[in-house]
Amino acid sequence: MTHNPRVLILCTGNSARSQMAEGLLRHDGAGKFDVASAGTHPGSVRAEAVEVMREVGIDISAHRSKSVDEFTEQEFDFVITVCDNANEHCPVFAGHSTRIHKSFEDPPASGVGDDEMRLAVFRRVRDEIRQWLRSFVVEHWS
Repeated sequence: MTHNPRVLILCTGNSARSQMAEGLLRHDGAGKFDVASAGTHPGSVRAEAVEVMREVGIDISAHRSKSVDEFTEQEFDFVITVCDNANEHCPVFAGHSTRIHKSFEDPPASGVGDDEMRLAVFRRVRDEIRQWLRSFVVEHWS
């Protein structure tokens, strides 16, 4: 590739999983990928996602939830869906993008327990996404 691969990460609300994945890939990909995230039904970025990302030195506090509709005319090398709903409702993008699906638990859906218990779910999902994305970086960066 003569350019940085363009990656779009999708989930339903663009509020937690895809936001964390965007921040992680930007950081761990060390500028080797042009990354965006969006949702099929965007909401707002979860404060818990911002907090657990801050814990690992990544600031996503300025991120905003975006609709996948903002990106349908753009070309991406990779479209990664991080939840089953987004995978089922993912639009077709211009060009020849490679679609990859890897489902992760929806942290807000756990909704059980006190603040610390909820944050523990966000941390676990963040770490699972990070581990998977590290493999993605190794496999797709040449």
